[in-house]
Amino acid sequence: MEKDYYAELGVDKDADHKTIKKAFRNLAREFHPDTNPGDDAAEARFKEINEAYDTLGDKEQRKEYDHAREMGYFVGGPAGNQQYVRVEDLLGDAGYGGAGYGGGAGSQDIFGGFQDLFGAGRRQARPQKGQDVSGQITLSFHEALSGPTSEFAIGSNTVKVKIPKGVANGTKVRVRGKGGPGANGGSAGDLYVEVRVGDHPIFGRSGKKNLTINVPVTYTEATLGAVISIPTLNGTTKIKVPPGTQPGTTMKLTGKGVETARSTGDLLVTIDVAVPTEVSEDEKEALTSLQESESRWNPRKHLGV
Repeated sequence: MEKDYYAELGVDKDADHKTIKKAFRNLAREFHPDTNPGDDAAEARFKEINEAYDTLGDKEQRKEYDHAREMGYFVGGPAGNQQYVRVEDLLGDAGYGGAGYGGGAGSQDIFGGFQDLFGAGRRQARPQKGQDVSGQITLSFHEALSGPTSEFAIGSNTVKVKIPKGVANGTKVRVRGKGGPGANGGSAGDLYVEVRVGDHPIFGRSGKKNLTINVPVTYTEATLGAVISIPTLNGTTKIKVPPGTQPGTTMKLTGKGVETARSTGDLLVTIDVAVPTEVSEDEKEALTSLQESESRWNPRKHLGV
């Protein structure tokens, strides 16, 4: 055993896990390749730090490492001043000289120690979490509002995915343990399903819970005011357009938006003034008369014209 992992991390051999972890993080941050681009020495030091923590940061591996040190496979000293012993010296100390040694008191400890280090006790591969899997599901506007359960194919298996009620376009739904299988006893990866939501011919979405709608009104409705009917997700409702309402004005209808598991959003109604593209002779005559009376009002006065 050629390395003193405690010295690598700059901690005492009796340091607790919290101290070891803190030392590792500080050193890893200092020597990380991203912090020291192009510095080969820093990169090599970073690898040594990781190697040390791989052993000391794991309870069982640290126990094996400490056992090896206690058995004499490694005689520690200050970093850079380690001493090593020969196998012959260990056998001699146990009462076995030269090549003619045989069984006796102490031999089981000696060879048992080597078995722990090089044989059955060799470091086991760490459990590894399986690979995460990603995919995509397309829902209609109304399907997204209802929160359906959809099926998603992963290889030859089918996974049922519960979509949250009122899910917005682009939301990623995580399903734990439905990704790739783990290794060495590790847990399975996760499944990430991106939800694509189709458009609605009338309604739009604003944020996660609010619906939007553009409602055209006539010139006289906007000028004189009116009570008009508008559609909602659950039928129709009436709203009051105040006199003098300007194009682009937005009114909020509380609780008429997207219903989620926790709350319901609002319906944001934006008023547009519709301009007719065709008018009858009677309408043209009435509009001409109105135009003449509007000469007293200049809507472009603030522009200086």
